[in-house]
Amino acid sequence: MRSSRELLELDKILSSASAYAVLEESKAALISLEPTEDLLEARTLLDFTEEATRLLFTLGAGRVEYFPPRGDMLERAEKGAALSCGELLSCARMLRSVRVLYDGITRLADEHIVLFCRLAEQLEFDARLEREIGDKILSEDTIADHASEKLFTIRREIRLLEERIRARLALYLAGDEKKYLQDGLVTVRDDRFVIPVKAEYKRAVRGFVHDKSQSGATVFIEPEEVLEMNNELKDLTVDEKEEEERILKDLSGRIGRMRLPLEKSLALVSEADTFFARAEYGYTLKATKPLLNAKGILDIRRGRHPLLDQKKAVPVSVSVGDTYRFLLLSGANTGGKTVTLKMCGLFCLMAACGLFVPAAEGTRLPVFRVFCDVGDSQSIEENLSTFSSHIVSLREILKEAGENSFVLIDEPGGGTDPEEGQALARAVLSALMRKGCRGIVTTHYSALKEFAYETEAIENGSMAFDASDYRPLYELKMGTPGSSNALAICTRLGLPAEIVEEARGYLSEGARTFERTLRAAEESRIRAEKIVEETENLRRDWENRLKSLEAEEQKFAKEREKFLLSSKAEARRIVAARTAEAEEILSKIEEIFKKETLSESDLIKARTLKNTLLRGTMSETEAPIRAEKLSSDAIQTGMRVLVGSMQAEGTVLSVGKEKAEVQAGSIRVKVPKDDLFAAAPQKKQEETVRIHRDITARAEVRPEINLIGMTASEMESELEKYLDSAVLANLKEVRIVHGMGTGKLRAAVHALLKKHPHVESFRLGKYGEGETGVTVATLK
Repeated sequence: MRSSRELLELDKILSSASAYAVLEESKAALISLEPTEDLLEARTLLDFTEEATRLLFTLGAGRVEYFPPRGDMLERAEKGAALSCGELLSCARMLRSVRVLYDGITRLADEHIVLFCRLAEQLEFDARLEREIGDKILSEDTIADHASEKLFTIRREIRLLEERIRARLALYLAGDEKKYLQDGLVTVRDDRFVIPVKAEYKRAVRGFVHDKSQSGATVFIEPEEVLEMNNELKDLTVDEKEEEERILKDLSGRIGRMRLPLEKSLALVSEADTFFARAEYGYTLKATKPLLNAKGILDIRRGRHPLLDQKKAVPVSVSVGDTYRFLLLSGANTGGKTVTLKMCGLFCLMAACGLFVPAAEGTRLPVFRVFCDVGDSQSIEENLSTFSSHIVSLREILKEAGENSFVLIDEPGGGTDPEEGQALARAVLSALMRKGCRGIVTTHYSALKEFAYETEAIENGSMAFDASDYRPLYELKMGTPGSSNALAICTRLGLPAEIVEEARGYLSEGARTFERTLRAAEESRIRAEKIVEETENLRRDWENRLKSLEAEEQKFAKEREKFLLSSKAEARRIVAARTAEAEEILSKIEEIFKKETLSESDLIKARTLKNTLLRGTMSETEAPIRAEKLSSDAIQTGMRVLVGSMQAEGTVLSVGKEKAEVQAGSIRVKVPKDDLFAAAPQKKQEETVRIHRDITARAEVRPEINLIGMTASEMESELEKYLDSAVLANLKEVRIVHGMGTGKLRAAVHALLKKHPHVESFRLGKYGEGETGVTVATLK
């Protein structure tokens, strides 16, 4: 019997995930990973993967650095063996990998990284030893000169001695002995410097023969003059090797003494690498973290089988194990029943391995033992037919499955007589329900679909099928069984129509009736869904229109408020202008009457100025406004009225249901009727007109106010008065100097400006305007 792991292709998933691992040990661990059946352990694995995802793709940390498989080098080092240069460099890479992981995790201050912080606390490494190995070992077979003072001294002496030997031998190459030499090169044989001499002249050069060429034409002679120097060089070379061995042994001993903590740390690094690989694999699938439970509830939201092309895969939502324990899945061939069934089982196994699943947020999965019977499992070696192999699988499932089991069976009872097959399928499904299992079963049997209707713990589901062109839609519809549509699919696949029609005639009346009923129900469901979709689209459309109207209403209200404020400001500006005009006229009249003697022309001029004042400004001869409120019905076109909110008199131009349009001076406004009062003139006084000048001279309003050094309360009083004066002076923009300081005064200024009715907007100063020490306000 093939395992669920193999049938659901978990091996392919783990192999794909292992490709993202850095270490060989991590790759092997992922490939051989077994799903856990412990809920707490599975949740911990997923939490690790979640933190790894955050480290990689949010915080940009957590990469594991590669180091080669360690083999037995740590064990040999612990026993006192001297490791080679290459092995020590591998050990340095191990130490570095541990250190880099530790630094990458501990340098972060993220409250969401908990499990990896605990893992990092267990890591042990020796940064000093790592650095020393890197400094002393240059390559796989080279130790640095400065690995020790002694080695540096020996190698310096060797170089100097070699130079002396070469210099002495160079005399042979340039002197009388040159004619005896085969070529002008100094070479080395058995770690001793020699010169190549022609064989026939070997006795002409005093020295020791160390070697000869393959042809015998050349002999390599060490001249007597360099014998002692070569002997000394040999001794120095021996000293060099001894010092190198001492250095390697010393470094190896330090590695060996930390074997156990280092091996533990390397195992933790490898474990972290597996979670980073899980995270990267999940990221490529656009997968999410599922919610695990021990109740057997499977609720997949828009799931996609990870082995399908993610750009073409149609998302499927599946739910089982909550209100009903089994889902009976039916529908057309090639409609996606088996893929959906395998996806559900595979998601459970993936989650139990700490892998995210390609589905939407909120997907719930059970941590149950998964049993599976999918596909054609016939075995020639065991002499099992398709039917027999399925029976063997069902026998094992019925034997092993229990309450904590999730069972997936693809078309039970297939491969034999349909009547006996559907009877067997029903019996197997009933037995699994009695054992308390949960799961999904696919079928084409009508009797099994009827059984699901009759049984409370089973829910029918079907893969959607487009009846118009016999095309599968790969969508799961809950609550209704699906028609197999085998004959319709045969027509779409090109089987001769006459054969299909003949086959249709062989169907029993009951089968034809049942299929027609299912097909009609499917068509009705599709029509109903289209109507629901159209209705939903209309609802959204009207909601959008309503929101648009509400936005327009709010915009209109803001524009109205802005207009009213602008009107008030204009009225204040007009009043200020008329007041200034009156002040100027009064000043001219006073200048005339300051003269000791007045001529007739002075009196005419004063009278002319008085008449100008009476025509253009308010005087004691004008009729004051009586604030008598008007009823809505009493307001008529052409009536003289007082606008209460503006404290200005005007003439009614038109009357609406709730508002009236009033001409107040040069301003035309619409105001509520309850803001209008009757304006009736009083009796004119008979006394001689007396003009009083009691208006304080107005200082020019500067476009800037300095608030530096003030407290918040002092600032509020000064700024309020200044803004009122600026509005009356018809300033459009003012500068408020508050300084940089601690920022408290600036914050208080901004708080006041936000709620002030005459301020339209404000901003901090730009470069050249004072920057953050100045706020520029625009007035309405």
